[in-house]
Amino acid sequence: MNPNGTLDLAADPGGIAQAADLLRQGLLVAFATETVYGLGGDARNTEAVASIYAAKGRPSFNPLIAHVASAEAAQRYVEWSKRAETLAAAFWPGPLTMVLPLREGHGISPLVTAGLETLAVRVPAHGTARALLSAFDGPVAAPSANPSGQISPTTAEHVRAGLDGRIAAILDDGPCGVGLESTIVGLSGEPALLRPGGVALEQIEVVLNTQLHLHQTTDVLTAPGQLQSHYAPDAPVRLNAASTQGDEVLLGFGPVQCDLNLSETGDLTEAAANLFSALHRLNTTGHPIAVSPIPDHGLGAAINDRLRRAAAPRDSGSGAPSAGRQGQRVNTQRG
Repeated sequence: MNPNGTLDLAADPGGIAQAADLLRQGLLVAFATETVYGLGGDARNTEAVASIYAAKGRPSFNPLIAHVASAEAAQRYVEWSKRAETLAAAFWPGPLTMVLPLREGHGISPLVTAGLETLAVRVPAHGTARALLSAFDGPVAAPSANPSGQISPTTAEHVRAGLDGRIAAILDDGPCGVGLESTIVGLSGEPALLRPGGVALEQIEVVLNTQLHLHQTTDVLTAPGQLQSHYAPDAPVRLNAASTQGDEVLLGFGPVQCDLNLSETGDLTEAAANLFSALHRLNTTGHPIAVSPIPDHGLGAAINDRLRRAAAPRDSGSGAPSAGRQGQRVNTQRG
């Protein structure tokens, strides 16, 4: 907890410099990226990383993404490859995370990797995020800036509602543009899609000229965002609903009568950008949420992934996987 309250910092040179200084002190700063707001801490500082888990109530077996300012900076911490170079050239900076083997002498806290020998790393496209990373000049571990398992934040107001007083500051740069977390691709073996997100699977397969192995729910956790129950509102969520039942509110897609529409024109990019904000708004009604069918291609696959996790049964609210979830390591992540 932060006894002095959470500071509001403007996304200007002074605010960015102050945020970077707070990170150097081992404190936590929420900041905007093009995907969602991240909760940042020095990825080399174990106490800072432990504070991230504590602030979010996040299971410690769930790895974190390290954000860096450039592909060159990423290579300080991970073993680079031709495939990594190909994906970085095509999608960095942007909403793509790569999971790569750790480099010798990397200096990353083992809490970031949850004890694995790989690191999830990303170069965000958001101007303020990159300015902060450059000013800090180090890797910033940054999961979404919300209590674990709850709806991801796409505005500073969402962050404050969930984490006020638990973190040092919020670097406010308005709403996030993409609205979905990054796509995660595993590259420590044969390429694997570990989490769908802001870059479509089809785009990645075209660039790599190969099909990606798809992560299964029974595979071990090797990257963020793989918990079965995640991104969850307080109320139950029902998917593929043509109409409401009982006292449900309807989150629509396309030309339908509904309480709130992700995209009246059926635009998946618009729907992705609106998803978490819409769930936040409907969550305040206190009613169960029904969701219209979403096409399961392109960004629709990532939207449906988040919705399935939002609708998954949850026992304790932590999003922790059930027994047996930590079985065999996903095949593409061996060696």
